[in-house]
Amino acid sequence: MRLRLFQAAGYRVVQPWRPLRHTALSDPEGYGWLVGDREGLARLAGLFAFAAYSRHTLVHVPLRDGAPIDGDECFLESCGGRVDLLLAHHSLGFPASRWPGVRRRLAGGTPMSVRPDLERAVRDAAAWEGRVERQGFRDWLRPVTHARTLCLTGSRDVFACASTEFAYALERGPKQKRVSRGDAARVASLTGLFEPEIARRRRELDISYKQHPSALRTR
Repeated sequence: MRLRLFQAAGYRVVQPWRPLRHTALSDPEGYGWLVGDREGLARLAGLFAFAAYSRHTLVHVPLRDGAPIDGDECFLESCGGRVDLLLAHHSLGFPASRWPGVRRRLAGGTPMSVRPDLERAVRDAAAWEGRVERQGFRDWLRPVTHARTLCLTGSRDVFACASTEFAYALERGPKQKRVSRGDAARVASLTGLFEPEIARRRRELDISYKQHPSALRTR
């Protein structure tokens, strides 16, 4: 997986080398919905796996300026509008409020290649699932939206869980009915990785597969 590496404001930041043009994310302050094609979901699986094992790196996925999602752009707006995605390992202690200052300093960048360890992600996801029902469990994925960016903070194991959700969506999505006609199919979710909240509803973030426009079946 090719990435672009930045050193900005004292932080190490990576972005996908090529933007995820046919993938979009709405703000979970309304209703979190991530919709993407095969390439987008595959690269997100890899990016979450990379974030799981890269404690000192911020993973920034620009998603606001992608191609319009045919037939679903109005729904994205009704959910709260498009946002970018930022992944930060909890041990880095990165506050979302600092992101605008870091983002302004992202210039140039150097190419790098990584090979995400998806098999290890499956093992660590299983470890997280084995602990989640324990009393006092606190290893959740924590969402904060700031400056039109959804910042997800988490540990190795919960990022690994998220990676496997994208991999599952990639596997199951193309098999769903009507996707060949351009419909989006909801096939996975990150909602169960968020901490249940007593004072307000639990945040939601569902994942849908939508076929790339060039692969759609014509009537």
